[in-house]
Amino acid sequence: MNGAESLVRTLLAGGVDICFANPGTSEMHFVAALDKVEGMRCILGMAEIVVTGCADGYARMAGKPAATLLHCGPGFANGIANVHNAGRAHSPMVNIVGDQASYHRPFDPPLTADTEGLARAVSDWVHTSASSASVGMDSAAAVQAANTAPGQIATLILPADTAWNEGGVVAAPLPVSARSAVAPDILRATAQVLRRKEPAMLILYGQALLEAGLAAANRIAHVTGVKLRTPTQVSRMARGRGRVPVDRIPYMVDGALKALAGTKHVILVGAKPPTAFFAYPGKPSLMSPPDAVIHVLARPEQDAIAALELLADELGAPKRVPIPEGAIKPQLARGKFEPEAFANTLAALLPENCIVAEDGVTSGRALFAPTFNAAPMDWLQNTGGAIGHAFPCATGAALACPGRKVVCLQADGAGMYSLQSLWTQAREKLDVVNVVFANRIYKILYGELVSVGAKPGRVSNELFDLSRPELDWVKLAAGMGVEATRVETLESFADVFTSACGRRGPFLIEFRI
Repeated sequence: MNGAESLVRTLLAGGVDICFANPGTSEMHFVAALDKVEGMRCILGMAEIVVTGCADGYARMAGKPAATLLHCGPGFANGIANVHNAGRAHSPMVNIVGDQASYHRPFDPPLTADTEGLARAVSDWVHTSASSASVGMDSAAAVQAANTAPGQIATLILPADTAWNEGGVVAAPLPVSARSAVAPDILRATAQVLRRKEPAMLILYGQALLEAGLAAANRIAHVTGVKLRTPTQVSRMARGRGRVPVDRIPYMVDGALKALAGTKHVILVGAKPPTAFFAYPGKPSLMSPPDAVIHVLARPEQDAIAALELLADELGAPKRVPIPEGAIKPQLARGKFEPEAFANTLAALLPENCIVAEDGVTSGRALFAPTFNAAPMDWLQNTGGAIGHAFPCATGAALACPGRKVVCLQADGAGMYSLQSLWTQAREKLDVVNVVFANRIYKILYGELVSVGAKPGRVSNELFDLSRPELDWVKLAAGMGVEATRVETLESFADVFTSACGRRGPFLIEFRI
């Protein structure tokens, strides 16, 4: 067999059975191998940012890596934004990037690039195959790297001749170490801190935001009074009725400083220290008070759920603790769009066991608290700050969980980065309800302009305005094969959203704000 066939067979042997692809000439032998080998599901994305965002959403919900197939260095560069987001979410991913044939590269043809350099910027593991005989083992190593806790980005670069030359060898899966345990002395030291009953906060991320991790954290809070928070963006979080209602640290610096004011101990569980999204003149970078001590209970690659459960036992917490209900009861609101009113309406309407993918910093800012009492769900967010994430993330999540309704909440300006995802949703008949917040402006940037001490003016108005010409999301969706409609009130949204959730297949609601 050739190197390309050994690659496909090795990926399948390692449990990687879906490939999000936007191939080119250098990847044609990989494409041909997909025709020869049964078992690999191939999903076409019409832009590389869609391909990598789909792989991120798939990994978050499937708990295992997908492969991406990208065309040379420029193709990989087009997908880097959502590889960056995936890395911040600890999503496992195997990127397969074609490259010039090894003997052709010295002539510097047009697509020649520093592909390894591009890959290193966003990957935990990077390798270029040297021959067809090594492709299988290199592929197994890439899968092993991607599956290494807490989930890593692995990028394998294949010169075209390593794919088409004979001599490919299928490699067996390589072992992946289990998550490491937190040392007993760390558990005891953390318990000692919490027994002091000084103001403390547990910041939970990654594995700790799954239902078992939240339940263990709730036990700890029950006996110590420690506050529970998540970072501003979460990779995947179990939310809704029956799940522990843990709020985010606010995005705005002043709100974050207020949320952590008076805290003496910040305890990280799979999280990083609470840091502002950006630097602002005269404001701190760390959101915790200067005199607060930062402790690490569990690093991202460690078993956070076991650490929380053992800490709860060490503190003598009951095995079962009642889950507090959110303070806001979901109810339908009326009138024009307003973030909190929309959040309450959405919370009342979300289907049981749905998946929510959210990328709306301004319109989505009020969504968390009202949805504590919504139906049980999983919530996915843009963790790396590179916009254009929700459309492809929702698409990948729908492929990972075909029996679950997916709700995509996407800002209009950010959505233009990756609207081709709608085409993939239509092609694959995916069960996604897309809600586009159409305020026809990069509204978040007006706030950022003021926050950094600048003043709005003629040029800034031009750079932030999306109304000349106005984006028509109903027509854009129709052009991608997705049925769509426009609403301007919460009453209309409730009617259309309920109807869309009652049917299968992709649908888009443009909410004019």
